[in-house]
Amino acid sequence: MTAIEKPVRRSISLPPSTARRVRSLAESSHTSANRILVELIETGLEAREQEKKRFFALADRLTSARDPDEQSRLKEKLAHMTFGE
Repeated sequence: MTAIEKPVRRSISLPPSTARRVRSLAESSHTSANRILVELIETGLEAREQEKKRFFALADRLTSARDPDEQSRLKEKLAHMTFGE
C-alpha cells in the first residue's frame, strides 16, 4: 500500500479455528492480527496470479507441442490444475 492509498475497512467473519491460528501467528510475530490477515490475503492473491500464469504457460505449450505424448502430458496437467483430478 502506498502512502497515497487510503485503507479500505472490511468486516469479515472467521471460523473459530482460523481466528485462533491468526491470533497465534500474530502473537508469535509480535504484530497485529489485522497485519497477519493482510499478509495472508496478499500471499493468497499472489498465489492465485502465479497459478493463472502457470495455467496459461501450459496452455501455450500445449498449442505449440507437436509430440502426441507431450500433448497428452500437458492435457493431463491442465486437467489436474482445472479439476484437481
